[in-house]
Amino acid sequence: MKREDPHRINESIRVPSVRVVGEGIESQVLPTKEAIELAESMQLDLVEISPKADPPVCKIIDYRKFLYEQKKKEKELKAKQSKVVLKEIRFGPNTDEHDFNFKLKHAKKFLEEGAKVKAYVFFRGRSIVYKEQGEILLLKFATELEDDGIVEQLPKLEGKRMIMLINPKKK
Repeated sequence: MKREDPHRINESIRVPSVRVVGEGIESQVLPTKEAIELAESMQLDLVEISPKADPPVCKIIDYRKFLYEQKKKEKELKAKQSKVVLKEIRFGPNTDEHDFNFKLKHAKKFLEEGAKVKAYVFFRGRSIVYKEQGEILLLKFATELEDDGIVEQLPKLEGKRMIMLINPKKK
């Protein structure tokens, strides 16, 4: 099973004439047959670069080398992308001071590393009646993290969880 090439090359170019460009070649409009012969005489390929142009633009290059360069560029771009990491911190509605500070320290570390923090209060059974306590806890958490992060989403109740998102500050 042969993979379909993203560009048309040599004999697969089926238009009557093309604009030929390339290194050491003057930009000119030639019949496709002549352009292919010119490329073959240079031991290179005729590659259709922009098929929508009038006439279509073809470049005389080594096609394998061209594909290799393209792959290399894509790989570089992919390497420069940053992946967003989401760390979760869970509280109960009655989390005491020591546990709060312990989790706060972890959240600061996560934000310094550039990860998003999703802090949430989980309500079990009848503890849902302490919604206000959970909201106060999350808001206190947000104010403690003001130097390290920016609140993306204020506390919001979703089912049995009250969720808040915090983004790291840009350096």
